[in-house]
Amino acid sequence: MSSTPDPGLSSGEQAALVVASLVIIAIKIVIVVVVCHKRAKSQSESAAPDSLFLTLTMDKFLKDMARENPIRFTSQQLRIATDNFTNLLGSGGFGTVYKGLFSNGTIVAVKVLYGYSDKKIEEQFMAEVSTIGRVHHFNLVRLYGFCFERNLRALVYEYMSNGSLDKFLYRENKNKTIGLQRLHEIAVGTARGIAYLHEECQQRIIHYDIKPGNILLDAHFYPKVADFGLAKLSNRENTHVTMTGGRGTPGYAAPELWMPFPITHKCDVYSFGMLLFEIAGRRRNLDDSLPESQEWFPKWVWKKFEYGELGDLMIVCEIEEKDRETAERMFKVALLCVQHKPQLRPVMSIVVKMLEGAVEIPAPSNPFPHMMFAIPCPVLPGHVTQTSSFNDSDSSQLPYFSYMRGTPIMRKHEIEIAST
Repeated sequence: MSSTPDPGLSSGEQAALVVASLVIIAIKIVIVVVVCHKRAKSQSESAAPDSLFLTLTMDKFLKDMARENPIRFTSQQLRIATDNFTNLLGSGGFGTVYKGLFSNGTIVAVKVLYGYSDKKIEEQFMAEVSTIGRVHHFNLVRLYGFCFERNLRALVYEYMSNGSLDKFLYRENKNKTIGLQRLHEIAVGTARGIAYLHEECQQRIIHYDIKPGNILLDAHFYPKVADFGLAKLSNRENTHVTMTGGRGTPGYAAPELWMPFPITHKCDVYSFGMLLFEIAGRRRNLDDSLPESQEWFPKWVWKKFEYGELGDLMIVCEIEEKDRETAERMFKVALLCVQHKPQLRPVMSIVVKMLEGAVEIPAPSNPFPHMMFAIPCPVLPGHVTQTSSFNDSDSSQLPYFSYMRGTPIMRKHEIEIAST
């Protein structure tokens, strides 16, 4: 196409044509500039949250986590993946969990965080991302990523098709109960996951909330420890952790979590012991529908062990003959794990070996000498009930213990004998 003016046009017409062409070109350039500016502004707003929304702590935390493994998703991506949060999987104290599906076929569980204050949501978010977001183990639930925007704070986890252990554990769920050998495998896998947190991570991770509802099962019933909302990192040099307020779930939480005692990773060992009682007995630890002597299962197990009557316990718990050796091992390990003083509890790597039968299990001592006349149901500080044999704010009611070393096996397992 020639740019030579048409000789048939007058000079005035040719000038008008040139001006019109220049005007059209200028308008197009303006349109392109405006569109590009709007797109850049929109992308900038979606990529960077409102500076007034993020605290300095959260801003630094998110920048630090950008260098770690978890992916940062947008709220739009998660809304698409969850079909606008329509498939509810469950809910808890800190959030609601929805099933999601990404375009690559990956099924996920999206935990949307909520709380009565932004500070609490931030604490929950940082606790989970900074712990489980930095570690990988077969028996720990995997964190794929997170979203932290003004309108959505969420965590994206691998999907566990069989849900939580508590759905399969108790006899009221008769259609979902599983055999003791499979339950033993679940107990060993759970112990391995906790041992990894305590002993193999660069920084020790204390979970603080080990219980059946926080043990998830995949399609093959392999267990994975989940819900790190109360978890805390601690340097290995620090043997004790400073606590501000109670943590954990009553009935599973160690006594020192509810009283002014030093806190160590052994609080998770205690919680695992309480979990192990429920796994081996396939019943709730506290069941007031049973005769008084059987109401609180851990104390009943100790009495039967003390009098050499574990066989009677097996019959009541409907444990088959072929499973009784495994069940006895689980009960003994549980009694060791729930010793009142943290120094008496074994480390989790030894718990794994004892459950597997790889090491000898030392005879446990009475874990409940301080609770001879009451069922020990810990309550939140400031809410003392008549069922508790001690006051949460007054440690003077507890017996005085001195510690001395036991047998070589007990020294190897980091267990001590308490003597009054």
